[in-house]
Amino acid sequence: MPAGGSPPRLLFIDALRGFDMFWITGGDILCRALAVWLGWAWLDHQMEHLPWEGFVFYDLIFPLFIFIVGIVLPMSLQRYEAKPSAAYPRILRRVALLLLLGWINWGLLQFDLAAMRWPGVLQRIAICYLFTALAVLHLRMRGQAILAASLLLGYWALLAFVPAPGFQAYDLSPEGNLVGYVDRLVLPGTFCCYPYGDNEGLLSHIPAVATCLFGALTGWWFMQPRPAMQKLRGLVLAGVASLLIGMAWSPLFPVIKNLWTSSYVMIAAGWSLLLVAVFYFVIDIQGARRWAFPFVVIGMNAITIYVTQEFINFPDIAKFFLGGVASLSGAAGPVILAIGGIAARWIFLRYLHRNGTFLRV
Repeated sequence: MPAGGSPPRLLFIDALRGFDMFWITGGDILCRALAVWLGWAWLDHQMEHLPWEGFVFYDLIFPLFIFIVGIVLPMSLQRYEAKPSAAYPRILRRVALLLLLGWINWGLLQFDLAAMRWPGVLQRIAICYLFTALAVLHLRMRGQAILAASLLLGYWALLAFVPAPGFQAYDLSPEGNLVGYVDRLVLPGTFCCYPYGDNEGLLSHIPAVATCLFGALTGWWFMQPRPAMQKLRGLVLAGVASLLIGMAWSPLFPVIKNLWTSSYVMIAAGWSLLLVAVFYFVIDIQGARRWAFPFVVIGMNAITIYVTQEFINFPDIAKFFLGGVASLSGAAGPVILAIGGIAARWIFLRYLHRNGTFLRV
């Protein structure tokens, strides 16, 4: 461990985090523009969240990020093993900052609290980080695994046996599910991304914490003194097993991202594990690192770009410099502007990276 007690950064984790963030910092817009230009309806389908039931590539982006948050936790909290309570101030500070940034991101500074959305992406990350960090500090790996399984089974049982008033138990429709009812009952402000509740609402934090715990178990696996290829095989086997469990569970408990159903957690965890395996193999085992640098630049300032793109209009910057070229390019014009938007974000992050400026939360 380097001086100061900080764990070494894992390049493949930074690269994977950057790959994940790429899709919500312009990669999705680029793919949709390419889909229109080339007539690839299948690509456009993969770049939009499904209205309700099912799973596409874009549904993986958020759970993958939470999974990565979990991977890092066993490494970053290892120094507190002898005295777990010493980590509490650090954990609470990060949770508070993430909550504050999330609320600012949804309009806190406009002071229109009745119209504001209170749940959100950063808020969910904060809650998952809090409970997973406490589990890492106080439970052994077996306890963490049992906790994750209990959260998923308990969430299934809750929705299966407790009805929303006026509806039957196990009603998983947008208007009849218990998760949305609790949101309508408790949460003020507006909802996203369906009218009867929030897709990052209260009850769905339960399985989301399990997503982060699966990441923490993966981080523990990396810390074991095992050969690299053995770790890789373990990741692949765990990924395939998770996918099979999710698919087997889905007829009983459908895959619904807005409710973060337990089958959705397992399928997302399976794909996350396989992506971790790919990045680990290529970057750490094979030593092919140069290609990953653009993703590393994004990954090391992931929260920064998520927040700043809300008030820095990167698409307008791209249009200022490339609008003329786009207008002369016919049907390829939106593709050029999408590439420009990605480039504007990346140049901004590269400037921060070169100057050692990182948003630490």
